[in-house]
Amino acid sequence: MKKHILDLSVVSAEHIADKYVLLRLTSEEPLPEMLPGQFAELRVDDSPTTFLRRPISINFVDRQHNELWLLIAAVGDGTIRLNKLRRGDFLNCIIPLGNGFTMPSSQQERPLLVGGGVGVAPLLYMGECLRQMGCQPTFLLGARSEKDLLELEYFERIGCVFVTTEDGSCGEKGFVTNHSILENERFDRIYTCGPKPMMMAVGKYAKQNNIFCEVSLENKMACGLGACLCCVEKTTEGNLCVCTEGPVFNIFKLLWQV
Repeated sequence: MKKHILDLSVVSAEHIADKYVLLRLTSEEPLPEMLPGQFAELRVDDSPTTFLRRPISINFVDRQHNELWLLIAAVGDGTIRLNKLRRGDFLNCIIPLGNGFTMPSSQQERPLLVGGGVGVAPLLYMGECLRQMGCQPTFLLGARSEKDLLELEYFERIGCVFVTTEDGSCGEKGFVTNHSILENERFDRIYTCGPKPMMMAVGKYAKQNNIFCEVSLENKMACGLGACLCCVEKTTEGNLCVCTEGPVFNIFKLLWQV
């Protein structure tokens, strides 16, 4: 898929939680094709400590309004600067990068999308693409507390949403892999993104129940082009760059102890 370097205009910068901002970006030209699970590399301007681009998952593509959505957590100098962008600013982006999720082969398949923290970001667009092809996505979203749940209203517009929180302030108390839906319902596919321990637990559940499962890894990806080797992951095919061979991998391809 062709890569593009674009200066996108900020339509809005919505601070949806304490350290999270939802950027809506647009262009005078139609945005390029993007697949759910792919990501963007963002140039961080006016930050003397940030020399490399920052990889951010494609959160949503709104074709009707020609918008690209990016959900960004302020965790370091680069992302803190990105969280300060405002309407009318420009953001230089390389899009789309990496490989996306594998779509189901049939509308009859039941997909479960499991996300934790800011890892829910790529699942919103994936859910919408599933809905458009005729599948009914189910979301299982986890967070530390109710205030840490992100974009809940958008997920609820697309599919059925189940929630866990570690403190029990919303949904079932505990981790996503403790939710009762995993005991009471059967799914044909699982797509997941979030903290590595969470993805490993989801992968273990999928293997034990012989369910197709893809994970979106969040390794550090400095260049996005496979040149810097910062994001190498050990797989059954040897060491692979997550930015070019992923970020989406089938769980059976990873050497995780699951």
